[in-house]
Order: sequence, then structure tokens, then C-alpha cells
Amino acid sequence: MKKFSGVGVALVTPFDEMGNIDESSLRNLVNYVMDGGVDYLVALGTTSEAATMTVEERAYVVNVITEENAGRLPIVLGVGGNNTAHVVEELATLPYLRQGDAILSVTPYYNKPSQQGLYNHFKAIAEHSPLPVILYNVPGRTSVNMTAATTLRLALDFENIIAIKEAAGNFEQATSIIAGMPENFIFLSGDDGIALPLISIGGSGVISVIANVLPYDFSTMVHLALEGEFGEAKDIHLHLGEMFKALFEEGNPAGVKAALHAKGVIASQKLRSPLCEVSDALYQKLKRGV
Repeated sequence: MKKFSGVGVALVTPFDEMGNIDESSLRNLVNYVMDGGVDYLVALGTTSEAATMTVEERAYVVNVITEENAGRLPIVLGVGGNNTAHVVEELATLPYLRQGDAILSVTPYYNKPSQQGLYNHFKAIAEHSPLPVILYNVPGRTSVNMTAATTLRLALDFENIIAIKEAAGNFEQATSIIAGMPENFIFLSGDDGIALPLISIGGSGVISVIANVLPYDFSTMVHLALEGEFGEAKDIHLHLGEMFKALFEEGNPAGVKAALHAKGVIASQKLRSPLCEVSDALYQKLKRGV
């Protein structure tokens, strides 16, 4: 399962000006990030705006990515929610799951479950998932934090829970997970800006937003760090520092879509409501950064 180390890119979903999926831009993006050296693709994550897609649109996006990928890289599929029974049902019925190599499943949002509730939720997912499971802890979006103790309990109890994308931004929590996790468990940063220091204490990589737009620079940094070449990796990290911040200045994926449009990778920076495009001032800043 070390194929999920390194850089996974949380792919955006390009839309045309009418708000429909732009297949041509999506195919172009897939090839662009692969040429840039990423290690695997993540479809239907938060950055994809999957929350605004129909089941049919999600299947379409996965089909396009799979076809363009042509077996070159592993694919992780976002499958999660705040209704455990519905997620379990999707694991049994979604036709596109056979095209993935693992699922990425977010902690339930809005409900604010207890730690035991989180454990029960992921226990059900682990028991029903046909694919290995990557946990996704992002309290800034879900309003619930999965503690290190709960993460480690899940990692130890279920062999098919293989990794966590940890986006709490809490070094003490990350340290506890890395110190106590099973030998083959994979710790992935969920924040581009702290991927380097997390690798320095034993992390295995990152599921990245910036890798959409600067895949070569960011992948080079991560690969150098994983090889212990922290001097060169630090230089790249510092060079990317302003972009780490700018991409999230007016929300994600608004920033990365603007940067991809400015770079000419996708034809439109269109987002689906309630998200909206970035200000012109930020667009110009991002354009200078790419």
C-alpha cells in the first residue's frame, strides 16, 4: 500500500461557463499533473466540488479520469458523508468503485459525533468497503476532530484502514499518530504548507491541492524530503510559501481553479454555487505565482 505515499493530487473538476463538466479540461489536467510527477490521483475529494455533483456526474468524472489515466497511476475515490447507512449503501452500489484503488472517507460533518461515534462510523465503512480505506480528518470543514487515539484505534483494529489524510494542523496530534501507528500505516498531510515538516517526523506524503497547478515543483519537494534531502526540499518549500497561502486566501478550490485558468491548464475558473470565483486582485497575484 506504499503506492499511496508521496504526492496524491486532489483533482479539481473543471466546469464550463454554463456550469457543466468540461471533459476536455479535465483530461488536460490529468495529463498535466501526471507529467509533473505526482504519484497518484484523488477524484471526488473536497477540492473536486463533489458535494455539488449528482451521482451520474460523479460517475462521469471518475470515468473520464480513469480513461485518461489508462492505468498509469493509482486512483483514490472520495466516498464519505454524515449518514453512515447511506455511505455503506454507496459502497455496495456505486458502479465506479471498481475503477479505484482505495477510498478516501471524510469524518462526518454537521452531526458532530463523539469519538465513539466516529469509531462506529469508520468501523461500518471498513467492514463494507470493497477497497482499502484512507481516513480523512479535516475539522476546519467538518467541525469535529478525530483524535489521535481514535485514529490509532481504527488503524490497529482494521487491516483495510491503511492511511489517514490528517488536516487538523495540529503537530502534537500528528506526532501522536505517527509515534503509535502500525508499521504499514500511511500518514499523509492534508495541508500542503506543513507537508515538509510532517515528513521530517515520519509522514509518508501528502494529498495535495497545490499539486494541481505546480505538480513538478511540489512533487520534487516531497520526493526529496522522503529521500532525506531536506536542504533542497526546504528551498522549494520556502519558494512555494506565498502560493500555499494565496491558493486558500479566498477558499478552496476557488484559488487553485483561478491559478489553473491563469496557467492555461483549464478553460474556465467556474465554480458551482455556493462557491464563487476569486477577486481580480487575487487572480492577478496567482497569475504572477504560476
